[in-house]
Amino acid sequence: ARSRTVGELLAPTSPFDKKCGRENWTVAFAPDGSYLAWSQGHRIVKLVPWAQCLNNFLLHGTKNGTNAVSTRLPRQSSESGQKNKPCEHIIDCGDIVWSLAFGSSVPEKQSRCVNIEWHRFKFGQDQLLLGTGLNNGRIKIWDVYTGKLLLNLMDHTEVVRDLTFAPDGSLILVSASRDKTLRVWDLKDDGNMMKVLRGHPNWVYGCAFSPDSSILCSVGASKAVFLWDMDKYSMLRKLEGHHNDVVACEFSPDGALLATASYDTRVYVWDPHIGVILREFGHLFPPPTPIFAGGANDRWVRSVCFSHDGLHVASLADDKLVRFWRIDEEYPVQVAPLNNGLCCTFSTDGSVLAAGQDGSVYFWATPSQVSSLQHLCRMAIRRVMPTSQVKNLPIPCKVVEFLCYQI
Repeated sequence: ARSRTVGELLAPTSPFDKKCGRENWTVAFAPDGSYLAWSQGHRIVKLVPWAQCLNNFLLHGTKNGTNAVSTRLPRQSSESGQKNKPCEHIIDCGDIVWSLAFGSSVPEKQSRCVNIEWHRFKFGQDQLLLGTGLNNGRIKIWDVYTGKLLLNLMDHTEVVRDLTFAPDGSLILVSASRDKTLRVWDLKDDGNMMKVLRGHPNWVYGCAFSPDSSILCSVGASKAVFLWDMDKYSMLRKLEGHHNDVVACEFSPDGALLATASYDTRVYVWDPHIGVILREFGHLFPPPTPIFAGGANDRWVRSVCFSHDGLHVASLADDKLVRFWRIDEEYPVQVAPLNNGLCCTFSTDGSVLAAGQDGSVYFWATPSQVSSLQHLCRMAIRRVMPTSQVKNLPIPCKVVEFLCYQI
């Protein structure tokens, strides 16, 4: 089936723009669904109110240049005081942008820092931050509502390839870099760097938190997937099974599954608690043998993300297709065309998939399905119970297999 196109946001181009440097490596939705952010190429990040963006698609058709959006969205000065009203911003980050991440604060969540007597910033409940990872190794933290620069974090020595905030509202930020390290930052402690995670032999491409913020997954220019204990800042285990560089990862909403995408033309769905591959989604048929692990260059998988119903995975590959997979089916349930796609992510409510390509963003309606009561119960149980505990429950074997996503 062909996915329905929702709309597209096209970056403005000038006659002197060259394609190199205009790649859109990252697109992100705010946790509360208020904003969409994407890198337009070079140094520019665009922040657009998502609800108004959707309304424009409905009113004016699918095509929508950013200049047209600008005329309809009210701009906001930092003195207006209307912090909760989403307004458009264009941010010049000073260097090529490789990664974006939104972070929101929960005031009751204590900082892990020792010295809490004085801080430059006091992050309240209405605070929404945007982290940008840059080509020069810096991470800049912006106030989304005003577009002001708050923090400039300097410790990486190479490109900051990915950023992820802990979902628990603690404003713990993890950055993945080509300097082969992951760094953990505490923004409630004015951006203090708490820990350096070492273990990757080469570039680190991506990182993702589990929904309960206890586990961090990181992937890079090696065949292994690394899992870290974020309470002890130690490596939990390596997941081995891919045959080439692993470039993207994401946990399922209940934390029971982990999806990873690799240049070996495959997406694997793992049980991260025991390190077992549960599903394999191939993008090249027949799949390449390990001796040809790179597969065909036009089948490399670039990005993967989990839907919010826990039943679907979206992948984006160099064969000019976006695919939507059901976790219990072998073949895609929907596809959509996209040239030179580099990143994809689901909207906060899960109804739309956004994919970035050459400075622009394209949107598709996601497969809609009413989740069964069994699946909803499974997600509720798996949010609080790892695989080892589920296997010790005094219940029939078939129920255990279902809860562990093995059937």
